[in-house]
Amino acid sequence: MDTPVCLIDTGSEGKLCVQESALQILQQIQEPVVVVAVVGLYRTGKSYLMNRLAGKQTGFALGSTIESKTKGIWMWCVSHPTKAGTTLVLLDTEGLGDVDKGDSKHDTKIFSLAVLLSSTLVLNSRGTIDNRAIEDLQYVTELTEYIKVKSSDEDEDDSEFVKFFPSFIWAVRDFTLEHKINGKYVTEDQYLDYALKLKPGTSRTVKEFNLPRECIRDYFPSRKCFTFPFPTNPENVSRLESLDPADLSPDFQKVSDHFCKFIFDRSEVKKLKDGHTVTGRVLGQLVKMYVDTISSGEVPFLENAVIAMSMIENEAAVKEGLEVYKSGMEKLKESFPLELKEVSSEHQRLSSLATQIFMKRSFKDSDGIFMKCLEEDINKLFDGYLCQNEEASKKRCENLLSSISAPMTEKLKKGFYARSGGYVLFSQDLEDIVKEYKIQANKGVKAEDTLEEFLKQKCVDSNAILQADNKLTEKEKKIMEERDKAVLLAQEINTKEQKQRQLEEKMEAERRSNEERMIQMKEKMDEEIRLQREEAKRAMDSKLREQADLLEKGFEEKADRMTKEMEDFRRKNEEAEKKSDQLFKNMIENMNKRHDETMKLMMRQHSEQMKAIMSMPRPKSDSSSLILRLILGGLSSLTSGLFSGSCPRKCS
Repeated sequence: MDTPVCLIDTGSEGKLCVQESALQILQQIQEPVVVVAVVGLYRTGKSYLMNRLAGKQTGFALGSTIESKTKGIWMWCVSHPTKAGTTLVLLDTEGLGDVDKGDSKHDTKIFSLAVLLSSTLVLNSRGTIDNRAIEDLQYVTELTEYIKVKSSDEDEDDSEFVKFFPSFIWAVRDFTLEHKINGKYVTEDQYLDYALKLKPGTSRTVKEFNLPRECIRDYFPSRKCFTFPFPTNPENVSRLESLDPADLSPDFQKVSDHFCKFIFDRSEVKKLKDGHTVTGRVLGQLVKMYVDTISSGEVPFLENAVIAMSMIENEAAVKEGLEVYKSGMEKLKESFPLELKEVSSEHQRLSSLATQIFMKRSFKDSDGIFMKCLEEDINKLFDGYLCQNEEASKKRCENLLSSISAPMTEKLKKGFYARSGGYVLFSQDLEDIVKEYKIQANKGVKAEDTLEEFLKQKCVDSNAILQADNKLTEKEKKIMEERDKAVLLAQEINTKEQKQRQLEEKMEAERRSNEERMIQMKEKMDEEIRLQREEAKRAMDSKLREQADLLEKGFEEKADRMTKEMEDFRRKNEEAEKKSDQLFKNMIENMNKRHDETMKLMMRQHSEQMKAIMSMPRPKSDSSSLILRLILGGLSSLTSGLFSGSCPRKCS
């Protein structure tokens, strides 16, 4: 994006609405996003910092008058300057505290959206972090009215906010004080911690003093502070975006550079509950969901949002996986007909790739519904491609036999074989056709079936010619009839054995595909558990730091309450992890059951085919030598023996 666009607009009645054009931009971003939102009172120079983060001098509108310049929330998407394959999304929010808005809750809605959408929240203010500055942050104390973790009937527990909230940066503009507390120099972060220091006591005044400070300390997993000196002379502030860098204070530039570097290096990719990475596409869906919920007067539940996002993303993941599979198989189809082994091998490769793509995008498919849907859809497509491959094979084989047997067809039309000795000539021509057909390449899976059908058709002609051939005795004709039956029987056995081999190849492909799915599912399970643990550890580390600080400052009672809170927090995390682990085990068990059912069905087919082969009639014992010579020497070995005056010997 060359310039920012409005993402969330504020209508004339103060109702928030999402701009579709901005959502379309987010929809195109498939990369993970780092989302930095800036909030603060109007006329405090928020937009200048965002322009610096975008690497531009102009972009977000700068307000140089007493009127609030930015309305709603504006968005600027740029390539992340230090993290390859990541997009930096900058959100500039409407200035808080504008008395012209009318809706007393409007600012809290804007603040809540900034918290919900960002991975780093920048609070921009002027002067110092005094009690007035913190009192102006009453929005943070109202977050529980607009953000809930779970939709259950249990009492809302904001102790889990720290798992989902962004990191917090306080940018203090036009700071003129020395970094001293009680005469000692302190860092900017120590200055912020001092400003957020709690007062002992339980009076109403103390509670009101402590509440916003406790919220900031408890809700946000990390805190950082930057103090910016005046950027330039007062008369130049109104045209800050057009000033040459030489006209800016070196100290201001130094802090600005440090601020930008910190954001680039330390701001994390936006994540959902349980650590799932947010892409631009998912961010757009979150924006729409949160704005619609808040505008309707409802409260967005973080857990519900994750479930809704998982449904949308999992459906899309199935579609994306199927498209990859179908695209690859359509390309393979150009080479049909192929042997089943070649088709099965490519099916397995593409099925594995489709599963990999599905798992990369999917999340919280806890009961495996979408994974099952992908499996079933791929298997349906595979069956369809197998049918198309069979049709292509049958067509090619029929064309081959039609072409090779064309001279015979012509001879039949002219009555060439309707004479004494015609049967021998017909048999020799038929043998040549079969031999020529056998050496043809790329016949595919229907080679034996089609040949069987062809021989059955020619059997009618063969019998007619045989009966009309007056050169043969009745005994010789009976021998030839037996021979014709043996030829058809041998071909029928070949056909069934080919089908048996093909079924075995399908079974092997299914076995390998299932093994690959199990490996991929195990990797997915390990990754999701790892993300859950990282999220819980990040939140627990924040709570431990807060407890240590409370103990250091003498708030033992609060620290003791935090101990119980952390025990409950740890217990909930362990229960959640056990639940996730069990869900994954159930999913794998169900996948194995589906695999076992498929294999049992194939094994049953295999057994039935084997019984059919074994139950097929065998040639009579006195014709066994004929069949043996047929197999070893072909048709002519028999006919030549008959008409040279000798008879076939019986096999010993």
